[in-house]
Parts: sequence; C-alpha cells; structure tokens
Amino acid sequence: MKSHRSPSCRHPITLPAIPREPKPSAAVQGRPGFLIGLGRSALAVAVLWAASVCLPGVASEDAIQPWKENPRYWQFRGRPVMLLGGSQDDNLFQIPNLREHLDEMVAVGANYIRNTMSDRPDRGFEVYPFLRLENGKYDLNQWNDEYWQRFRNLLQWTAERGIIVQIEVWDRFDYSRDNWEPHPYNPKNNVNYDYDESGFAEHYPDHPGANKQPFFFTTPAQRNNPAVFPFQKRFVEKLLSYSLAYDHVLYCMDNETSGEEAWGRFWAEFIRAQAKAKGKTVYVTEMWDAWDLQAPQHRRTLDHPELYGFADISQNNHNKGDVHWANFLWVRDYVAPRPRPLNSVKIYGADTGRFGTDRDGLERFWRLILAGAAAARFHRPDSGLGLSEKAKAGIRAARLAEDRLRFWDLQPRQDLLSDRSENEAFAAANPAKGCIVYFPNGGRVLLDLADSPGNLRLEWIDIQKGGVARTDAVTGGKKVPLEPPGEGHWAAVITRAASR
Repeated sequence: MKSHRSPSCRHPITLPAIPREPKPSAAVQGRPGFLIGLGRSALAVAVLWAASVCLPGVASEDAIQPWKENPRYWQFRGRPVMLLGGSQDDNLFQIPNLREHLDEMVAVGANYIRNTMSDRPDRGFEVYPFLRLENGKYDLNQWNDEYWQRFRNLLQWTAERGIIVQIEVWDRFDYSRDNWEPHPYNPKNNVNYDYDESGFAEHYPDHPGANKQPFFFTTPAQRNNPAVFPFQKRFVEKLLSYSLAYDHVLYCMDNETSGEEAWGRFWAEFIRAQAKAKGKTVYVTEMWDAWDLQAPQHRRTLDHPELYGFADISQNNHNKGDVHWANFLWVRDYVAPRPRPLNSVKIYGADTGRFGTDRDGLERFWRLILAGAAAARFHRPDSGLGLSEKAKAGIRAARLAEDRLRFWDLQPRQDLLSDRSENEAFAAANPAKGCIVYFPNGGRVLLDLADSPGNLRLEWIDIQKGGVARTDAVTGGKKVPLEPPGEGHWAAVITRAASR
C-alpha cells in the first residue's frame, strides 16, 4: 500500500540532542509510516489493518517479530507497528460476540489482544478443552471440539483484521480455589488418574501465589509427574497445531506467575522447538508477578534474550505517577545492550476495580507509549478500562498522535521540561521530527525549544474525546510555556509548521 507523508512531516524540527542515545539511522527516520496519509477516520484505520492481513503460509519475514531497524518495537508484514488494544475479556476466544467485538476494536485503531487459554466458568459461556463423557467425567485423551473451534475462529478472524494475538498458555487462577473444584484436571472429574497417582489434593483454597498447586511442578526439570505432564504436553501440542499455522501470534507462558523458573522455561523452549520443527520462528515471554520490575523474578526473563524474545512488564501497572514511568525506563535501560520489545498486555485502572481508577488506567497507557512500550492494552473490566468509551477515546487519541509523530521515532525526554510538578507532564521527542508532551490532568510546564528556532505547529489532542481540540502556532528558539486548554488528559503534539 502506497503511503504519503502529511505536510507536517516534511520539515524536520530540531530539539536539544538526546542524551546517551544514538541518533536513529537515516533508514529509521525515513521509514514510511503506517498511518500517514490515510486520514483520521475510523474507517481509514479499519481499511489499513484489513490490508495488513496475515494468513497461514505467509513468509516468515512477514510474521510478527522485533523490527529489524529498531528492535524495541514490533514489525508486521515488513513494517513497524505500534500495538494498542483493549477488550471486554481475557479469554477472548470464548466470548459469544467475538467477531463483532473484533470489528469494534479495529474501528478505533486497536490491533492487539490478550488471549488466555483459560476455561474457568466465570460467565456461563466458557467450555473446557476436554470431552465430557456420559457419566459426567472428562476424558483427558479426548478433545471438546467446541473449545478448539472457538480458538480456531479467534486465530482466523484476528488474522483477517490484522490484530496481533498474545496468547497466555497457563493461568494459575484456573487451578485453585473455586475454579479447581469443577476442573477436568481435578482427579474427581476425570477418568485418567486419581489423587494418589497425580499428587493432587481435592481442594486448593489458597491464593495461587502460594504455589501449593502441583500442577505447576510437573515438567521433567521439576518433579517429572508421569500422570499429569503428558496431558499438559498434549494440550500445548494441540494449541500449537492451530496457532503455528499463523504468523500474527505471540506467546506468554503464564499469567503473573511467582512459580519456579523451570516451569516457564520448559514451555518456552518447548514452543520454540515445535515452531522450529515447522520452519518457523516465534517469540515467547513470561509474565512475573512482582510489581517491582527490578525484582529478581524479572531477571529470569530480562537476562535471557536468547530465549525470551520480548518482555511483558504488565505488573508495573500496579504503580502510579513518576514511579510507574521510572520503573519502565529502568527496564528499557536494562535491556539496552540487547533491546527487545517491552509489552504491557494488562494496564490496570478502573473506578470499578481494586488497582486504581479510570484516571490511572489512561495515565498508565499514555506514560507507557511515550516511554517506549512496544505494546499497550487496557485490562478487562472491572480491573481495567477494557474497550469502554474512555478506552476507545484513548486509543483514537494515540493513533492521532502517531499520525503526526511515530512513537518509535521518539525517545523519553523529561529533561526538556521545567517548572514541572510530580506527575504533571511527560515528554518524548526526536531532534529531527518533533515532540509529544502528555498532561494527565491539565497543568502548566516550560518546554525547552532553545535549539528549535522558527515557526512550529502545536496541536492539542483531547484524550478524553479522542480528537484534536485546538491548533496553535508556537515560536521556537527558547523555553515556551505549555498549558492545556483545560483539565483532564491532553497530548501536545509539536511539529514544524508547514511552509506556505
């Protein structure tokens, strides 16, 4: 698809040099953008993503993978891509209105989902992957075709829409407390093993973070459980028999685990080996539970780029304000010798949840995309904004900003801001292209444009409405005051003014 640069992109803007960061190569700076020239309507975004379909059999260079020219970000079908998302559930393949929900995502510019392979009966429409016999018990050697057809549909329909799928293979909450009681892996519910053979207990009432569930200790490198492990392995092989036919899939081993390193490592190596046997390269990660990204748990992933091709740092989203920003930048600097995409598939924050407010959800989303996250997705309701109207507006606003300045062309630049209070504003900039300043709740700061003389264009994007509210002229060459048009969430996008 041919792309055209908008007038605001033709003239570079000069800002103070980025400290301790190499200047992007000419190839990176000149890379045709993904949204440039396509207009700002939802229809244009939908058409764009539909044109980026990734179907079975596409050549490996077209698959989702770290961008060759800037591996902090992803590329898809040979082009850099920013992954943004929000959805109504986590085990998305199970929902009855999946096709319509995917269309709803595409219409606002979303292109990234989380899909846990979870089957816990939270809402009444979920099914288990195993066949239930007439006696009411499950046979772990036989499949429930409905479960796998739903998974096949998800892969096909997301491929048709160019939506990247991040799969979580295991979710620890499926195997403890009330969810364990009806589960097929519970020996009382299957015909394949008993409690003595499996080592399972009938009840696991504790939070799964207590790691009392032997389900997560079965691999050959751990307790080598001959009764249970073959069924787990067979399940993953079945999953891969579908997913490896597609090139728009990423893999995460667990949901916020605090278990043994050997468990996740086994499945990461197993999935990569299965893919390699089919002539494919896939990218895997693990999601650790620690809210502090500097905790030893996270080093298990961050220190092993040879295995984990990207990192998911979602648990940082329990933090707020400047701490949230600084924690992400710590990881960004830590992996700098071998940069990889940093994904945040769960952004917490909703008035109805326990982990912050609606405001926190939008703040975390915007801080992440300015700080350099490769993927950002609002967590499900009620712990996140899902694909609510606020989430939709936030995604539309991000795509508007991206239409003017590519996020992968920017670097976090808090040094450009002065007269700033804590959590008042966050900046990302590129000396040759422009600057974005995010205001979580109005405010006023000074932005250093001393090395940027001349006429500049300032657009105020109203994040709460997902549109441009006002355009101003700014004269560079000095520090200039920036004050949003009102309270609430705003993004100031500054580029070189178009010449007449």
